[in-house]
Amino acid sequence: MAVEVPEEKLLIQKIARVFDEAKGSRASHIRKLKDLSALRSSIPAAQFFAAFSKTLTPIFTTQRRIASVERIVQFVAIFACIRDPKNSEDCDAFFEQFLRFLIAGTTAANRTARFRACQIISEIIMRLPDDAEVSNELWDEVIDCIKVRVGDKVPVIRTFSVRALSRFASDAENSDILDLLLEILPLEQNPEVRKTILLSLPPSNATSTAIINCTLDVSESVRKTAFSVLASKFPLQSLSIKQRTIILQRGLSDRSAAVTKECLKLMKDEWLMKSCNGDPIELLRYLDVETYESIGVSVMEALLKAGLVKLHGGQSIKQFLSSDNNTTEGSCTQLVDAEVALYLRTLCKHLQTEAQAKGSDAAMTSGTEAAVYASEASDSNDLLEKILPESVSEYIELVKAHIVAGQTHRFTARQLLLLGSMLDFSDATNRKVAAVFVIELLKSPLQHEVDEDGNKVVIGDGISLGGERDWAEAVSGLAKKVHATQGEFEQVVLSVVAELAQPCRERTADFLDWMHCLSVIGLLLEHTKSLRWMRGNSIESTELLHSLLLPGAKHIHLDVQRAAIRCLGLFGLLERVLSEDVVKQLRLSFVKGPSLVSSMASKALMDLATWHGPQELDKALNRNLSSQFKDNAKTIHPVGWNDANDDLDIEVIDLLYAGFERSDFSQPVDADENESVHAVLAEGFAKILLLSDNYPTISVSSHPILLTKLINLYFSSRASELQRLKQCLSVFFEHYPSLSVNHKKCICNAFLPAMRSMWPGINGTAGGSNVVVSNMRKRAIQASRFMLQMLQAPFYPKEIDQVDQNENNLSDQNDPDHGEEGLAICIAAEILSFPKKKNAAEKSYVSAVSKILVLLRFKQTEQVAVKLMRRLMNHVAEAVSADKDILKEVKQMSEHLKASDTSPDEPLQPEQANLLIEKLDIQLNIDEDESSFEVEPTPLPRSTRPMRGRRRARKEKESSSSDNEDETSYNTVAPANPVMVSVRSQRASKSAALSKLLSTTKPDKIVDDDKDDDGDESAVTSEDDSD
Repeated sequence: MAVEVPEEKLLIQKIARVFDEAKGSRASHIRKLKDLSALRSSIPAAQFFAAFSKTLTPIFTTQRRIASVERIVQFVAIFACIRDPKNSEDCDAFFEQFLRFLIAGTTAANRTARFRACQIISEIIMRLPDDAEVSNELWDEVIDCIKVRVGDKVPVIRTFSVRALSRFASDAENSDILDLLLEILPLEQNPEVRKTILLSLPPSNATSTAIINCTLDVSESVRKTAFSVLASKFPLQSLSIKQRTIILQRGLSDRSAAVTKECLKLMKDEWLMKSCNGDPIELLRYLDVETYESIGVSVMEALLKAGLVKLHGGQSIKQFLSSDNNTTEGSCTQLVDAEVALYLRTLCKHLQTEAQAKGSDAAMTSGTEAAVYASEASDSNDLLEKILPESVSEYIELVKAHIVAGQTHRFTARQLLLLGSMLDFSDATNRKVAAVFVIELLKSPLQHEVDEDGNKVVIGDGISLGGERDWAEAVSGLAKKVHATQGEFEQVVLSVVAELAQPCRERTADFLDWMHCLSVIGLLLEHTKSLRWMRGNSIESTELLHSLLLPGAKHIHLDVQRAAIRCLGLFGLLERVLSEDVVKQLRLSFVKGPSLVSSMASKALMDLATWHGPQELDKALNRNLSSQFKDNAKTIHPVGWNDANDDLDIEVIDLLYAGFERSDFSQPVDADENESVHAVLAEGFAKILLLSDNYPTISVSSHPILLTKLINLYFSSRASELQRLKQCLSVFFEHYPSLSVNHKKCICNAFLPAMRSMWPGINGTAGGSNVVVSNMRKRAIQASRFMLQMLQAPFYPKEIDQVDQNENNLSDQNDPDHGEEGLAICIAAEILSFPKKKNAAEKSYVSAVSKILVLLRFKQTEQVAVKLMRRLMNHVAEAVSADKDILKEVKQMSEHLKASDTSPDEPLQPEQANLLIEKLDIQLNIDEDESSFEVEPTPLPRSTRPMRGRRRARKEKESSSSDNEDETSYNTVAPANPVMVSVRSQRASKSAALSKLLSTTKPDKIVDDDKDDDGDESAVTSEDDSD
C-alpha cells in the first residue's frame, strides 16, 4: 500500500498538469488531448479513472464561471467523447464510468456540484458523434436524471439540463422530451431558461405555436430569440397565413428596437429574399392582404423605409389600362390583383410623402443643400407620375371596371379609390368628370342578398356607405379632394341626400332605401365641421332632423333604427346647443330599444355627455331631473325599467349607470359579437373617470361607485368574451392611478365596496356550488391585489415646472385618506365590524382583506394614522386569530408600526383621531378613559371564562411588580368565577400545556409599548411548568 499511494499521487499530478495547461488556452487542447489519451492507454482503466475523477473534483466546488474553468469543462467533455480505435474497450469503459460519475453528481445536495455535472453532461451530449456506440440503458439513465434536473430550483442547472435534452427533442422515440419542454416553457420564470428552451425546440406544427406565443414574452431577449428561431427553423411556406400575419404584426409593432430589427431581418433575409426572390408583391400574396390589410400596409411601410422596394419597369397602373387580356365585358381595362393594388397604393403614398418632405426641406434651406432636396423631391414626383394614370378619365375607367366586376374585386376598387387623393384635380375638366363619378358612388345602393324565405339581407354593417366603413372613408376622401372648396362638399352630398330622401318622405321606400339614405347622411355628418355649412342647400339641418333622422329612429326595421340613432349622435355632436328632440329620442331608444339599438343609443349618449358635458343633456330636456349621485349616496338603488316616465325623470349619468342592471345588456349584440351595451357603458365611464377634471358637474362621490362597477366588469367571468372591453379597461387601469391624487383617493374609497360586491355571501352577493364560490373568491382576491397595485403605482412625472404647485399640493398628497394609511384603517374597521362568531363567507372575506392589510405601507410623516392603527392592531389580531399565518403577518405589521412611531410616549389625542375617522367616513367610537376602541356595531366582549389556577397564581405574583399593567390586558382579564389554586401532577401540567398550544381562541397580545411585558409570557413555556 505504501508503494501504491505515491504512484496514485504521481498520476494525479500528471493529470493536473494537463488540466493546468489546458485551462490557459484552447489552442493547446489538441496537443493535451493526445497526451491525456496516451496516459489513459498506458495504465489500467480503473486506476486512470480513479485519479481522473479525483483531479476533476475541485471543478465541482467552483461556483464562479470563469474562463479557465470553462475551458477545463470543455476539455474534459471533448476528452470523454474521444474514442481511440486501438483502445476502444478502454475508451468505452471510461466513457461509461465517467457518465455514471456525472449522473451521481446531478443528485448531489450541493447546487454547484449539480450545476457542473449537468454542464459537463450537456457538453458531452452536444459534442458526441452521431455514430458513437452507447448502450441504451446508459442513455436512459442519463435522460431520466436530466429530466429531473429540468425542474431544479437553480436556473442555471435548468438551462444546462434543457440544453442536454435538446439533442433528443427531435427524436420520435423520445416524444416525451418534447412534451416536457412544451409543458415547462409557459411556466418557466427565468428568461435565460426560456431562451434555451426556444433554441432547443425542433421545427414542427406543435412547436410553432409555442414559439409564436413567445413573441409576446415579457423579456426582450426571449422575444428576439423567438424571431431568430422562426427565421432559422421555419420556412415561409411551412407557416399558415394566420401565423405569418401574427409574427409580422407583433414584430413590426414591438416596443423594442432590437426585436423589430430581428423581425425585419426575418422578413427580409428569409421570407423576401429566399422565399420570394426579392419580390414584395410575391410576399404580399403569402399574407392574404384582403383579410389582413393592415399587416400588408405595415410590411410595405417597413420595406419602403428600409429601401428594399425597387420599382421595376412596367410596375405602374398604366399597364392595366390598354390590355385586351383578362378584361371585363365591354371594356379594355385589365383587372388588378389585390396584392398589386395594395403595393401600388402604399408605394404612391410613400413617394408623395417623401416628395412633400423633401420639398419642405428645400424651402427651409438654401444654397446647394436646397438644390439637393429639390432634386430629390423632383425625382419622387417624376416616379409618382410614372405610376399614376395620365388622366383622371383613365383612372375613373379603371375604378369603375373593378366596381362592375363584383364583390370579389371590392378590395382592389377601394385601394384604387384611395389613390384618388394623390391625383391633381385643379383642372376644371378633370374636376367635372370626377364630380360626376363621386355622385355615382354616393348614389350606389347597398348590396344585398335574398335568403331562403325571400327576405332581403344587407351585405356589410348596414350603417356605412357601401356596407363597410373603409369604403365610406375612401369615397369621402375622394369627394373632399374633388370638392375642396369650403362648403362645396356639403352642397354636393346634400343634393344627393335630397334625392334619396324623396321616397322616404313619400313612404314608398323600403328599408334598403332608408339605410342607403341614412348612410349618406352619416358620411356627411361625420366629415363636415359645422351645421352652418348646410344652410341654404337643398335640405337644411332642421329638415334633415325632423323629416329623416327622427322618423328613422322610430322605423319598424331595427337596422334602420340603428343607422338613424348613429346619425342622431353625430348630429348632436355638431350642435352648439343640444336640441330636446335629439336627447329625448336617444334616451327613449336606450330605454325601450332592443340591445342592438340600445347599444348604438348608449354610444351616442356617452359621446354627447363627454363632448358637451352631462349637464347639457339634462338641461336640454327642460325639466327637473333627480340624481342619486348628487346625494352622496354610497349605493345606487335600481331603476324601474318597466315605467318609462320614471326612467326619463333621472339624469343622464344615472340613466346610463342603470344600464348595468339590465341582464340583456350584458349579451353581445348581433352586429358585433365582441361588444355589448355593458362594454359601451364601461368604455364611456372609463373616459369620464380618466378625465374627471373636465366634468365638475359629476359628483365626486359617484367616482368610487363607477370605479367599483368597472372593476367588477373587468374581473367578471364574461370579460374574457368581450375582448374590446378587456383591452379598454386594461389601458384605463394602467394610466388612471398615476394621473392624479384624487384618483388614488377614489381607489381607496372603491376598495371595500368592490370586495364586498364580488365576495359570495357578503352583502347579498349570490354564490352557488362550491366550484362557483371558489372561482368567485379567486377573482375577488385577484381584484384586491390589482387594486393594491394601482394604489402603489407611482405618479407620472409632470412636463412643466411644478415647484410652486408641488409646495401647494404636498399636504394633499400626504393626506392619509388619499393613500395606503387611510385604506389600512378602513380595512381594519371593516374587519372589526363583523361579529366574533362568523359564518364561512365572513371568515374567508376577513382573511382575504387581512392579507391586503398587511401589505399596506405607512409613512413616518403620518403619525396620527400610525398611532391610530397601532391601537387597532390588537383587535385585528383577535379577529384573525383562527389563521396562524395571517396572525403572524399582523404581528409583523404591528412591529413595523411600532418602529414607525417616532413618539411612542405621546398618546393619541381623541380630537386628532376623531378628525381622521371623520375624513375616512368610518364608524368607530373612541373611549377616552381607556386606550382601546369599541367597534360598531358588534363590540368585542371580554372573556369571562375562568382561568386555570396555576396560571392565575403566577399572574397575581407577577402583577405586584408591574404597576397593575396587565390588569387590562387581554390574556390576564380577571375571571368571573374564582378558581382555587391547586397543585397539578406532571401529567396534568403537560396536558394543560398541550391544550393551550392547540387553542386558537385567544391570540397573544401584540405589545405596543417599548418595554418588554413579562406578564405576556406564555404559561406553557414558563419555568414552573417545565419541570
